[in-house]
Amino acid sequence: MHIDPILSLGIIFISGFLILRFINKVRLPAITGDLILGIIIGEEFLNLVSRHLLSASGVISNIVLGLIAFSIGRNFLVDRFRKIGKNVFLISIFEALGTWIVVTVAFHFLLKQPFYLSLIFGAIASATAPAATVMVIREYRAQGLFTNVLLGVVAIDDAWCLMIFSLSLALARTLALHLGGTLLLFEALLKGILEIFGAIGVGIALGFIFSGLSTLVRTQAGLTLYTLGFLLLSIGIALHLHLSILLTAMVLGATVVNLLKEEERFFASLKSIEYPLYLLFFVLAGANLELVSLKHVGILGAFYLVTRVVGKIIGARIGAIISRSPKNIQHYIGFGLIPQAGVALGVALIAKANFQRVGGLIMDTIIGTTVVYELVGPIVTKWALSRAGDIKKKI
Repeated sequence: MHIDPILSLGIIFISGFLILRFINKVRLPAITGDLILGIIIGEEFLNLVSRHLLSASGVISNIVLGLIAFSIGRNFLVDRFRKIGKNVFLISIFEALGTWIVVTVAFHFLLKQPFYLSLIFGAIASATAPAATVMVIREYRAQGLFTNVLLGVVAIDDAWCLMIFSLSLALARTLALHLGGTLLLFEALLKGILEIFGAIGVGIALGFIFSGLSTLVRTQAGLTLYTLGFLLLSIGIALHLHLSILLTAMVLGATVVNLLKEEERFFASLKSIEYPLYLLFFVLAGANLELVSLKHVGILGAFYLVTRVVGKIIGARIGAIISRSPKNIQHYIGFGLIPQAGVALGVALIAKANFQRVGGLIMDTIIGTTVVYELVGPIVTKWALSRAGDIKKKI
């Protein structure tokens, strides 16, 4: 059935509004509801999503990924880093690297998957969903050192994911082409490092220009146009130079937050346009799910679910021990890092675009496991906060 793109947009936004009211009542994460909505109105069921809209999902996803990364960048305030201390820094690095290594090794040696595919799954697995964790902390009014460390870790976790993914993608491209020589692998690694530094350079340069011209902004409308314009400029330059969109936008956000005293108004100016774009992004991600391929995802998805959790728990525990964190942090911090959503879906979309043969498998696996993580993750996070002693009421 052919459906007009504008009619399709209307259906998505009205349905999204109704789904939001429902999931608020049953206390499900919004992302889970959006993904399920996308699956229901997608081609596999009601077929209410225009094919023209689906074909434009790449442009929409690039913009939304930039928005997500830009908001992540605001967590990189230098003064904040001085306060969070070495325990947050070490735990976040080790849990991200630990997950990357555990998932990659398990997929390659136990599931016998190609190394390039294992590498991509490992990189995606390192991401965490801060929104679900924050939601649980607010709902149960959790307070204490464990809560503060957990918030610090989830705030910067996705930044490590973006760096890990950039390197993994460069290596995986070379391996996928069966160019496995040591010299070519070294060149791929070097290219990945150059992409990271290129993205950092562009983000910093745009951040300084953003800061220098910010005095010209006088109105709220101008504030939104100015911020969105620079964000789109960073995404466009990254695409043109074949750099990481995510890293470029994240560094732009980090530069702005450190250079401007009233940086909050620039980030807040995008709030009015964020949710409709996020809704569209996640609904289209769900609509892209191919149910036929789910039979191939079964073992892969179950394995991903388990190995990612194992990697998070082991990595976080090692980081907590090295940083000499209190025992309750050592024992339970990894259990607070299970939710996974936006950034994971974003990098999965990038992987799908780069690996046409297995891209659908990657995307479907991440969509399916994201729904599970967003349902189960908050429950486990609540348990970890309680066991750590930061939720005072009985649960």
